[in-house]
Amino acid sequence: MLALTALTLSHFRSHLRADLHLDGRPVAMHGANGAGKTNILEAVSLFSPGRGLRRASAADMARRPEELGWKLRAELRAGRQTYEVETWSEAGKARQVKIDNKSASQIDLGEICRVVWLIPAMDRLWIEGAEGRRRFLDRIVLSFDPGHAEATLAYEKAMRERNRLLKEQVRDAAWYRVLESQMAQAGHRIHAARTAAVDRLRLAQEAAETAFPAAELELIQSDGGLPDNAADLQESFAEGRFRDLAAGRTLLGPHRTDLLGTYAAKGLPAKDCSTGEQKALLVSLILANARALIAAGGAAPILLLDEVSAHLDVNRRAALYQEILGLGAQAWMTGTGPEQFAEFDGQAQMLCVQDGVDGSEVVSG
Repeated sequence: MLALTALTLSHFRSHLRADLHLDGRPVAMHGANGAGKTNILEAVSLFSPGRGLRRASAADMARRPEELGWKLRAELRAGRQTYEVETWSEAGKARQVKIDNKSASQIDLGEICRVVWLIPAMDRLWIEGAEGRRRFLDRIVLSFDPGHAEATLAYEKAMRERNRLLKEQVRDAAWYRVLESQMAQAGHRIHAARTAAVDRLRLAQEAAETAFPAAELELIQSDGGLPDNAADLQESFAEGRFRDLAAGRTLLGPHRTDLLGTYAAKGLPAKDCSTGEQKALLVSLILANARALIAAGGAAPILLLDEVSAHLDVNRRAALYQEILGLGAQAWMTGTGPEQFAEFDGQAQMLCVQDGVDGSEVVSG
């Protein structure tokens, strides 16, 4: 099982200090809007690689008006191993990580802790731009392959430099070759990892008995597809230079990938589904992600579900909670009142988040 058994927030968002003692069960947080529930979810999301569920800068996470920096500390149980994990930022600087009191990278963090989330900002995922869908898929990929973050950073760094050359109309091929080699190696790895993740989700959905609709997923490219290997991808970058020079940017690569979803039982594109159906498809994929990790011999990831019941009827809400319990996942969920978690029937840890005088407060019950 993967779970946080203790969590401390210091000067993080609205929380001057919060100490949570947890027992591994799903965590149901309730309280008024603005009390600080989502801030706790964001804190948990930072125990995995990346910028967290809000994609905020380290400076933006600091409690105001002090803006002294912030610190998060957790006890993480992963199978039979327990880790002491800290992550923090001082005065807006890049966040740092320690595992068992030793300096570590975010990639190291991803090796021991998988976190995936579903937040209200993602409710329009199927009808808005491709960038959000890529981020959603990459978070799932990261749960299978922590090195995916490193490949993504390497690709983006090389592409930024190539785009600079393109904007400056540099035509000397020698300037491009090294960058295109780096992009091809990282880009092929990114595409292969995404393809493998889509296959894993498909298999997990096919094998499941669930109340949530299966989503057929397809990776597409605006320019017709990516080559099957790094060498061919590098050649494609070279062949596309003149076109890219005219555009001033790189027009081929995994940064142009889109994720299409279809409501499988109806054969209906996800973008044309009702709001409730779109939400149900996303929940289905999050659950499939957990099942796929378990099938691979791991534990279910920590699930962060912000206001998840907003578009779910009572029956689907009860089904979701039962599936979470069946997976043995520590899901962190938010809602305005405890009645939204009644279907757990005492099998979740209830926390009330209140807007206190000196900062948000968390109490049991």
